[in-house]
Amino acid sequence: MRTETGGSVAFIAKNKKSEIEWRSECPVASGLDILGDKWSLLIVRDLWLFRTRTYSEFCESPEKIATNILANRLKLLTSLGIIERLDVDRPARNNAYRLTKSGKELWRVIDALGRWSHTNLRESHPDILSVEKAIAIYKKS
Repeated sequence: MRTETGGSVAFIAKNKKSEIEWRSECPVASGLDILGDKWSLLIVRDLWLFRTRTYSEFCESPEKIATNILANRLKLLTSLGIIERLDVDRPARNNAYRLTKSGKELWRVIDALGRWSHTNLRESHPDILSVEKAIAIYKKS
């Protein structure tokens, strides 16, 4: 559905699980509507690295995501089929999450972003790690 909102156009997708306001029909903008915040791809990163994570384990990540934001992102990513709870009958807070097929496909995006960042941001961020070193460090923690 397309609606006019104060001079801009919002695209609203409705399904049983969520309602999202899409900024446009552009595939890049649509992907950023879901993954463009600073937390969603880090959740996907952690699930790719560790295969499963609980709510508490996400809270322990070095980036220190706020609990209200984490709960919101987990709900959104679950509703879009990017991640799933291992036991749908357990409460979300006490449940482990894993990537779906769709979520696993995002690794190429995360890997490319990490490699781009390492190549292009070293001058302004001299402590930045390579993707390989970052993976090794995260898997040890």
